Amino acid sequence: MNAQVLIVDGHSMIFQWPELRGLHQRKTATARERLTQMMARFQDATGVHVTLVFDGTGPRANQDEHHTQIQVFYSGSGQTADSVIERLVARYASEYTIVVATDDNLERTTVETFGGSWISSDQLAAELATADSALSERITRLRRR
Repeated sequence: MNAQVLIVDGHSMIFQWPELRGLHQRKTATARERLTQMMARFQDATGVHVTLVFDGTGPRANQDEHHTQIQVFYSGSGQTADSVIERLVARYASEYTIVVATDDNLERTTVETFGGSWISSDQLAAELATADSALSERITRLRRR
């Protein structure tokens, strides 16, 4: 993936990845937190700026200030995460290379219309595994020194 910005449709990943889906069935916040940790590690390993977007229930869209490593947005009531993602891509695709991770076919089409590209949840899982492996190798090499 050659992205400067990776925007992740949070619930799309949660419902596609068995580990996160299982956590979500017990407690939604736990699944969100685990995904946030995974994406922060990805950002650390790759240098790709990660923005994670979830459907929210508040009166307006907001950014979670507790996660300073990556940007985490929650849509406002009456909005969807998709609409937040679309707004971000429309605003920033002319300035940055943006890739959106989603399994929503309509979202994929809209992202491409605004100048971004997309990857599936399976592709993102592969990217995460590759990044984790590369990071582990770097850590091992540094320990040997």
